[in-house]
Amino acid sequence: MTEEEEYKITISLNVLNHLGINLYSNIASVLAETVANAWDADALKVTIDIDKENGIITIFDNGHGMTKSDINHKFLRVGYGRRESEDGRLSLGLKRAVMGRKGIGKLSLFSIADTIEIYSIRDNEKSALLMSLPELKEQIKGTGDMGGTYKPQVISDEEINWQNGTKIVLRDLRQKRIFETSLRKKLARRFSVIGDKNDFSVIVNGDPITIADRDYFNKLENIWLYGDVELPRTVESTEHFEDTKTKSGYSVSGWIGTVKESSDLKDGTESLNQIVVMVRKKLAQEDILAEINETGIYSTYLIGEIHADFLDDDNMEDIATSSRQHIIEDDQRYIELREWVKEQLKKIQSKWSSLRGQKGKDEALKNPALKEWFNSLSPDYKSSATKLFGRINQVTVGSSEDRGTLFSHAVLAFESLKNRDNLEALEKISIENLPALTEVFGRLDDLEASLYYQIIKERIEVIRVLQNRVDDNDLEKVIQKHLFDHLWLLDPAWERATDSEYMEQRVSKIFGALQADLSEDEKSSRLDIRYKSVSGKNVIIELKRPDRVVDYWELGKQIDKYRDAMQKILDESGAKEPLEFICVLGKPLKGWENSKKREEDVDKLKRQDARVVLYPELIRNAMQSYQSYLSKSKNAGRLYDLLKNIQSGVMGVVDEGGESEATSESEAVEVKNPS
Repeated sequence: MTEEEEYKITISLNVLNHLGINLYSNIASVLAETVANAWDADALKVTIDIDKENGIITIFDNGHGMTKSDINHKFLRVGYGRRESEDGRLSLGLKRAVMGRKGIGKLSLFSIADTIEIYSIRDNEKSALLMSLPELKEQIKGTGDMGGTYKPQVISDEEINWQNGTKIVLRDLRQKRIFETSLRKKLARRFSVIGDKNDFSVIVNGDPITIADRDYFNKLENIWLYGDVELPRTVESTEHFEDTKTKSGYSVSGWIGTVKESSDLKDGTESLNQIVVMVRKKLAQEDILAEINETGIYSTYLIGEIHADFLDDDNMEDIATSSRQHIIEDDQRYIELREWVKEQLKKIQSKWSSLRGQKGKDEALKNPALKEWFNSLSPDYKSSATKLFGRINQVTVGSSEDRGTLFSHAVLAFESLKNRDNLEALEKISIENLPALTEVFGRLDDLEASLYYQIIKERIEVIRVLQNRVDDNDLEKVIQKHLFDHLWLLDPAWERATDSEYMEQRVSKIFGALQADLSEDEKSSRLDIRYKSVSGKNVIIELKRPDRVVDYWELGKQIDKYRDAMQKILDESGAKEPLEFICVLGKPLKGWENSKKREEDVDKLKRQDARVVLYPELIRNAMQSYQSYLSKSKNAGRLYDLLKNIQSGVMGVVDEGGESEATSESEAVEVKNPS
């Protein structure tokens, strides 16, 4: 091989670090550069095969390929500006507007792989070489900014069995985990040339990428088009805008859309709430929306793709950054594009607000219970409700379910204000004044009552489960399942425990040691024992089997053991909260049929910070604690029924008398004596 034919690359280590190793942070960005090179080489097909098991990525394109001279003077030449001459501005055969310009994209391969193999053939001339990043660094080390020459290794070209084209094999990948679905999405979103229309296909592991792989068109509710744009027919509302020129007359095309819920723009850990800028049908700016600083709520629903080829005019300065994923922001052309986008967004904001307002009623009435409620209103009230629904439909929420909840809360507010002849307060509620919405709801006594009523109803349901099992042999299992998760059964003031994993582990270890010292009879009598931290106390709860009968002496001895063990743990941790011991039994202590004996035992237990709770008493006392509220809260119950029906979509007509045709859950619950 002559000196001219040797493969060689001249580069400084500083350039390699900034434009190669550290240029890109993900595989999709690097592979996008190889796809762009394939487009420029007149390829009709690019295949990307990922061998996860061996950590190898192979990219093949059926473009015109490269000769040895092409590889040396173009591919291996860092900073090769192909567009400096007019014949380099279009691809050789298909006359495509080429995407490459800076001549540094090939270095991006070193961002993800330490070993790169190149196989290419053009006009029957085969070339094959291997580049090793460690060897490259070693050869150019110490050369400073002058740069050093690296000579890639010549390898066998026997595996080249195609007519024209290039294969690149990436080995020794730095990123071990490759997610194929994510890669497909990112490549589909970075190019608008992929598909039959441009006679250019990209195939990943045998499956062609399509526009559907972008995975957001199915989420669009409204879309505004600029110029001749082809999109899947999945959008509810489409409108063409004729304004496709910037202030200086530059042509712009593309689309801007909005989704139904802002949460639809969440894609795993990434956000699709962006308007990308495409240049020559390749991503050039990842998000121009973020630079406009639009603060309207509608902006959280936006997504779009703007094509602005004037940003990469062959006769003007190159304003793309080195990674070609951003544009130099203070260039006049880019400033003009940004102003154009800003103007379009103002138009879209007005149209979006109108569309969402119109659809608010339709969205609300999809719920059968809401529809029944709405139809029961007078014409004037219907008008007020329609306005309220429209505003709610413009509020940013996490999901459709969250919006349904907001609709139901709005109905409760409406009902309360209607009864007070104060519906004008609803006029304060707008998407720009959400604090007013909170303030109105916060003043609603009925709403507060209905929410408290809901909590009580949920607790009553738990009590009912226990109540129905009083005479069941499975009572102990039911008690065990519910008691530790519902401490309010023991004390209505105990809302929830503040669990400490460290304390739980320490206590469990101590109790395990104590368990080993128990007699077989004592072991069999115990169902479970737990530690909970609640209401500023360290609480030990022991469940005895329902059929087990114990006396004070046995119980008091066990409590003393628990106290000594717990006190040691508290002293070591520096905790000063008091201790309380609760023993839940199925039957009274021995001798408690004698009232005097019972009083004496209760006093002794108090001195030990302990108390006994019987299963039947636990159920009866819990039911009585909440029953009086339910019996006196007919109005709260009516609102609760309405809220529940709205949220569940149940059809239930609320008549003038305030009762629902659906089974009313505000009826008094019969208190059964479980003993």
